[in-house]
Amino acid sequence: MPGTSRGPRERDRPGDVWTRPRGGRRPKLTRDAIVDTAIEIADAEGLDAVSIRRVAGELGVRAMSLYTHIDAKEDLLDLMYDVVAGEVLVDDELPDDWRGALLHIAHKERAAGLRHPWMFKLAGRSPRVGPNGLRHAEQSLAAAARLTDDPKAMLAIITAIDHYMLGFTLREHRIRASGENGLQRAHDSMAEQPYVQSLLESGEFPYMKSLFEAGLYGLDDFDLGLKWLLDGIEQEYAKKKP
Repeated sequence: MPGTSRGPRERDRPGDVWTRPRGGRRPKLTRDAIVDTAIEIADAEGLDAVSIRRVAGELGVRAMSLYTHIDAKEDLLDLMYDVVAGEVLVDDELPDDWRGALLHIAHKERAAGLRHPWMFKLAGRSPRVGPNGLRHAEQSLAAAARLTDDPKAMLAIITAIDHYMLGFTLREHRIRASGENGLQRAHDSMAEQPYVQSLLESGEFPYMKSLFEAGLYGLDDFDLGLKWLLDGIEQEYAKKKP
């Protein structure tokens, strides 16, 4: 998952939601129920649809009841982010080799991103890192440590992979959201525009013309791009080994 940093709003919020005692008298009104409901709303309608009032309505309780468990909406967002971070954790032992370990983590990140695309928007708001977020970062660093013992290099490696995963998964989500064969339809629509056709026939865009003629409108191969990235990382650090 994308890394997070401490934002200005963090300084204004006392304590941590993870260390706050779990309250609530109603059996169905638990912190887990609140967070799970918020995630369901975000998955179905996007992050902007999540509010204290909306979550309370889905649970059939008054909005003020939620404040037994959280101090503000930001606490709820932090908890949501940490739940998704938990989905990325590798339950068993990491593969022994650095490449296999980082591949495994990247695939789990991508899967979580496709299930919960709102988490990328939330990451941009600098949510506070919770226990699962720290565990995920620790696992990622442990995987990179199989290649290098330089902390700065470890961070650079996992950041590069996170950035690749983020860009690919965001694009993949947009394509899926456009419906079946959405990318191909967009490609065909553009190719049928007389202005585009005239440009392609002008001779100024020979490579673009060859792609259109071949019907290539985007290759979605997550593993291939990740392999190229890991190959480059391996080549870089192989040079530095004695």
